Amino acid sequence: MFQQRFFRRGPLALALLAAFGLPAQAQTLQEVTVNGAQDEGYSPASSRSATKTSAPLRDIPQSVQVVPAQLLRDQGARSMEDALRNVPGVAMSTGDGQRDQVVIRGFTALADQFIDGVRDDAMYFRDLADIERIEVLKGPAAVLYGRGSSGGLINRVTKKPQFGVTRGEATLGLGSFDYRRATADLNLGINESAAFRLNVAKEDSGSYRDQQFLKRYNFAPSLALKLARETDLLLQYTDADDRRLTDFGIPALNGRPVNVAASTYYGSGQAARDDTTTSHVRAFTSTLNHRFDEALSLRNVTRVQGYDLRRFNTLPSGTTDPVTQTVGRTRSFIFRDESSLFNQTDLTWRNRLGGLQQEWLLGMELGSQKKTAWSVSGGTVDRVNLLNPGSVVPPAIAASAYAADSAIPSHTSLGTSALYAQDQITLSPQWKALLGARYDVFSQDTAFERKLSPLGRTDKKFSPRAGLVWQPADWLSYYASYSRSFQPSGESLALSSSNAASAPEITENREIGAKLDLLDGQLNLTGALFRLERANIKNTDPNRPSVMINVGKQRTDGLELTATGRLPGRWDLSAGYAWLNGRMVESVATTASSQLPLVNVSALGKVPALTPRHSGFVWAMKDVGQGLRLGGGLSAVGARYTSLTNLVTLPGYTTLDAAAHYERGDWALDVNLKNLANRKYYVSSHGSNDNLILPGSPRALQLTLRTTF
Repeated sequence: MFQQRFFRRGPLALALLAAFGLPAQAQTLQEVTVNGAQDEGYSPASSRSATKTSAPLRDIPQSVQVVPAQLLRDQGARSMEDALRNVPGVAMSTGDGQRDQVVIRGFTALADQFIDGVRDDAMYFRDLADIERIEVLKGPAAVLYGRGSSGGLINRVTKKPQFGVTRGEATLGLGSFDYRRATADLNLGINESAAFRLNVAKEDSGSYRDQQFLKRYNFAPSLALKLARETDLLLQYTDADDRRLTDFGIPALNGRPVNVAASTYYGSGQAARDDTTTSHVRAFTSTLNHRFDEALSLRNVTRVQGYDLRRFNTLPSGTTDPVTQTVGRTRSFIFRDESSLFNQTDLTWRNRLGGLQQEWLLGMELGSQKKTAWSVSGGTVDRVNLLNPGSVVPPAIAASAYAADSAIPSHTSLGTSALYAQDQITLSPQWKALLGARYDVFSQDTAFERKLSPLGRTDKKFSPRAGLVWQPADWLSYYASYSRSFQPSGESLALSSSNAASAPEITENREIGAKLDLLDGQLNLTGALFRLERANIKNTDPNRPSVMINVGKQRTDGLELTATGRLPGRWDLSAGYAWLNGRMVESVATTASSQLPLVNVSALGKVPALTPRHSGFVWAMKDVGQGLRLGGGLSAVGARYTSLTNLVTLPGYTTLDAAAHYERGDWALDVNLKNLANRKYYVSSHGSNDNLILPGSPRALQLTLRTTF
């Protein structure tokens, strides 16, 4: 039966990919097909991110949000930005036009990206073709993941081979602004001891932004093996390439984004030549699981990754002159070449000690990263009209910029050695506790190719977590928790003479919450009330401008609410709301405005960038029968500041989306209409410069044709 269906549908899947120029190595696997993931709807019951075990979400004393496969499909999500709209308290930054960068609970999460629990802090845009779901763990998470995670972390869970099943899915996507994308997800259940899966994607699209383009592919094969009855081995490889125009957005004037069309581009008039970003990621992961018995198991993960980036850009990051109605443009480029090796070993032991049921996690992580960076900035090279920048080609970067100290290539080595332990304790049928601690030795060394002296430091930090859960009924959980993380100088970047002597910044989270499972577990409600503080923040010493000192503190008090699952009448629902009150409560720092005349603004009392007081979303789909599902949703975001100056405001907005899904036999059609009301809005900014604001997309239609075989 499968052979008949494959030869009927398989050539179509391969033809769709070939039409987009998929690399030849992916086209030769003609006898491989896919296994779809188990459908959990909008409400998965568990998450590995919070505990590194398959603990039910109701037993976790911390806020965890899961964006499942079905929701990603229903919304036609194409990027991390699309996916994370479904998580309250999360906002996007423009990420220098080169990477996924988020703000969680008011704190920038530059290096807090993970994949299957392993750090993935390379600076690139991530494709979702091989991603099953996305899990967001709120608050500090150093107890399991090490440095970083002030506001939280993002863990992408990959699609994995399934034993005993052979089938496949291919898609072709078309839409507004020359959107074109093809994917295939193929699973082959070779026998009882082996399964192979291949996820491939190719995209060649335009954009609502002038001169913008996107050319990318993702090639991700994986092999699962049963080496013995109690031993499994998973081998995964990823080859991802992304080339696009480097887009930093538009400038501001008089405290607001300039009033221009969403398409207006302020970079070079020959952007395809002058303003491009190309990233390439290659990664291999080996995961070995061994079960000694029902109570004791071992897991070892080794991940090797290589990453290179070539970014060129022209952007309106100079000053805005309200008198002459011009903005300064700067030019620069940056090259990055990085490699990383991480190894994690986790021992899980379920036992009954002292009359209490317990689940222990004992782990060790070793990591090594090598990072080379070369960046040349030409400073302000020209000025263009604020409201009509035209298609001006900027002057070349001056030769003198290549000799500046800031242009000296750097070579950074990062080393991680850590031990951690966690215990999930059942105190009684109604009470559960979670205790954990981690000890990190984190080293940083940066050397320069000429002139500058090498820099280095080693930090040794203890990171605890504790939580208590009360479950007075099988559908209701209350919890309280405390967690702490550390953010070393430079964190994932090169050290500099200004920060090499600075102690790590420390983040603490205190949280209480409730989790309700209603309608026989089909509808899940959560609420979290928290205070998140990051202390020891580095600020420029007023008496020594070239030196950073640890004297700042940022605080966010917040409330987050979510509702996910299925309502009576065959409605699938995902909704969330966040109230965030963020402030710099201690600081001696000042930040400069971008509009002439320049003024220095005290950071004390200011609201962190991209942190709206109110934000929320609701999305619902109804199964109306006969293979048809209809729905849509709205997203509302309050006013935000573009930077810590608080001088430029991004107006609040509400957007409306609609969706339809029709399925007949082996074929399905997804229709997504985004920004239905064609609302003009601003989706994000850089976060540290008032003149780099990204307009949101006008109304856009997206069609996805699917076939399974």
